[in-house]
Amino acid sequence: MKKFLLILIHFCLAIAPLFASEAFHLIKNNQAANIYYGGGNPVIETALELLGADAQQVSQSAFNRIAHPDPGAIIVGQLNDPVIGKLIKDHHISLSDISDKWEAFYLKVIQIEKVPTLLVVGSDARGTAYGVMEISRKLGVSPWSWWADVTPRKRSNVSLSPNFEDKQSPSVQFRGIFLNDEDWGLTPWSSKTYEPEAKLDVGIDLTKTKKMSTIGPKTYARIFELLLRLRANSIWPAMHEVTVPFYFVQGNREMAEKYGIYIGSSHCEPLARNSATEWDIVGKGPYNYLTNKTEIVEYWSNRLKTLGQSHNIFTLGMRGKHDGAMEGVKTIAAYKNAFNEVLQDQTDLLRKYINADPAQIPQVVIPYKEVLDVYRAGIDVPDYTTLMWCDDNYGYITHFPDEKEKKRKGGNGLYYHISYWGRPHDYLWLSTMSPALIYQQLSTAFRHDMRKMWIVNVGDIKPAEYQIELLMDMAWNIEQVQKMGINQHMNHFLQREFGNRLAKKIVPLMQEHYRLAHIRKPEFMGNTRTEEKDPAYKIVKDLPWSEQQIQKRLVQYKHLQDAATAIDATVPLDRKDTYFELVLYPVVAAAKMNEKHLYAQLARHGKAEWEKSHVAYDKILSLSKRYNALNNGKWKGIMDCKPRDLAVFDKLIEEKAVAPMADDDQPAKRISGKDLTGSIGYEGLGYQGQAAAIPLGVEAKYRLPRLKSDSVTIVVHLLPTHPVSSDDLRFELSLGKEKSSPISYKTIGRSEEWKENVLRNQAIRKIKFKITNLQQDILRIKALDEGVIVDEIALYLD
Repeated sequence: MKKFLLILIHFCLAIAPLFASEAFHLIKNNQAANIYYGGGNPVIETALELLGADAQQVSQSAFNRIAHPDPGAIIVGQLNDPVIGKLIKDHHISLSDISDKWEAFYLKVIQIEKVPTLLVVGSDARGTAYGVMEISRKLGVSPWSWWADVTPRKRSNVSLSPNFEDKQSPSVQFRGIFLNDEDWGLTPWSSKTYEPEAKLDVGIDLTKTKKMSTIGPKTYARIFELLLRLRANSIWPAMHEVTVPFYFVQGNREMAEKYGIYIGSSHCEPLARNSATEWDIVGKGPYNYLTNKTEIVEYWSNRLKTLGQSHNIFTLGMRGKHDGAMEGVKTIAAYKNAFNEVLQDQTDLLRKYINADPAQIPQVVIPYKEVLDVYRAGIDVPDYTTLMWCDDNYGYITHFPDEKEKKRKGGNGLYYHISYWGRPHDYLWLSTMSPALIYQQLSTAFRHDMRKMWIVNVGDIKPAEYQIELLMDMAWNIEQVQKMGINQHMNHFLQREFGNRLAKKIVPLMQEHYRLAHIRKPEFMGNTRTEEKDPAYKIVKDLPWSEQQIQKRLVQYKHLQDAATAIDATVPLDRKDTYFELVLYPVVAAAKMNEKHLYAQLARHGKAEWEKSHVAYDKILSLSKRYNALNNGKWKGIMDCKPRDLAVFDKLIEEKAVAPMADDDQPAKRISGKDLTGSIGYEGLGYQGQAAAIPLGVEAKYRLPRLKSDSVTIVVHLLPTHPVSSDDLRFELSLGKEKSSPISYKTIGRSEEWKENVLRNQAIRKIKFKITNLQQDILRIKALDEGVIVDEIALYLD
């Protein structure tokens, strides 16, 4: 008994401080706390400025900056700050696990003179800034507060528990976005609505920029603020021919420094030069390294001379002026030789103008499109340079590092698309890339050591808000996203923006929205293609779908838009614009695009009235007009429902079909990837959200009922991924004792099969088996290479 009492006394003494200590109040009775920062780093000051404005919106009182680290304040600093160092020593705090990390931060409530005090420590300036912005999240402020009109809600009290502690650090070192194909949204909105006053640098020939519009520092400040709130640190600025180059606009570069953003450039913009337009403005002669090397080297030198020690990630190598191969080379061997010479010249320039030790300069080589073949032919990339691998523009990564590439000092990165202009068809309007596909591909990339740099092509930012946050959250803390899963991640995003009650209704709505779009994106509904020689591809025509398939999809979209509209009626006034931007517009616009084309297909066969197609077309226009009028015209010009003026976006011509509609050929049995014993499922992936991976060497199984037929055709539907750790992508199928030979579904380049695959998000293989024994009822599929993901298997009895 005595021993028990002693244990109880020790326990009470141990927990007593927890009960005695008070919470730390970020806001108490509408009054924000004091905050101390003794340094002068620009990005930390920017974060404090944003936090102060956030607090003002939440509590009507900004955090009060004080001159001394008083008890009860928020004390902010880097590890090397003397004030921070003393507090760490006095309170016996161990920060060894962040001291050697990039952009890490640590938040902890400590007691100074028995007064709760919040310590915010960063391993470096950006880490400190992210720690400051974490306080903003605790106040309930969304990273999308400005970009999605998520007005912070009033809170009179916000507290942290007495034992609050939080340590965070990034999974990927450089994390950011590429503003691309900005022609129909970001550029017209910025130049005409948000920032028409932006000015060009002195000395720019205005006659050569008269057809261009500006994206200026006021706009970039908003973009950089978003990146800071999302804990991202990099950007490839807008670079199309319609936009004045980033470095030609007054204040852009300085704004990047204020927010601590690394400025990089895309695969066709070497050494911070936007050659798609800059060469035509300041270059001399042809953009041909083989015939005009002196002028091109001078052109690169002139940019490097101006950059000094600013934050830059330099793209190395050379392609054509925009998205084409290097001029003057006729073979892969010639391309390789020229590329190697370019790399040497660029290294010499970086050594001369930026740092005598080029290994200290962030650099990247991007084997995009034809450059991947050149790389494989043997280009001499310096070991300290990052290799940035790419997807096929439709979300499927084309190359994963091999063992040799994994050991490179420069590491490996990823350039990924959630928006794209090009073959076989653009998807620039509605951002419908499957979150489940993003999660699967980026998880695989991270597992294969693509951890140095992730840049995502986001188009105009809107309406890709959720996908951008998912991508940046994975880049920041992939383990946390994997732990919660993609469904819970989306739920967390929507809870933050709309509250628990509405999120419960919106989550299944958005999951279905992305699932249906994965089957066929809204931009692909016209069964057309872009940039093909045959003019027939420009003409809207029937999809190879049966009447039953079409009617089912129309019903699914009707339920979806009815649900979205019903929820809209219950959304509070302060979230109406947010709901329209994040949910109602993308969901209903996608539904109407499907109605426009599917009712037209039925009408061509005399099975529907054309008016239903035309009404859907008119609704898309009115929805887009409403979007551009939101928030008193704040977003005027941001949303264009007809990018690139393609036929798929037009009001459809009334005509009769020539060929009959496809038959409704239903299988005797459908088996989802998740139904296969031994497979590993992914939340929400595939046509029914039931796709699953089959690990290398594993033979996944499914027990079938007895097949009463002479033969069976088995159709395997797979995700159209690319080889991961070998040169092929193969599986083997067996039924009972019958076994197929190895079946490959690897595609090469932009083949016809690849085009069909990415348009329908499936690769398809058919195998026929004779049925010789009624007991042969075990179906087996074995992965012969890493990366096999089965969506579903269909059985047709012959």
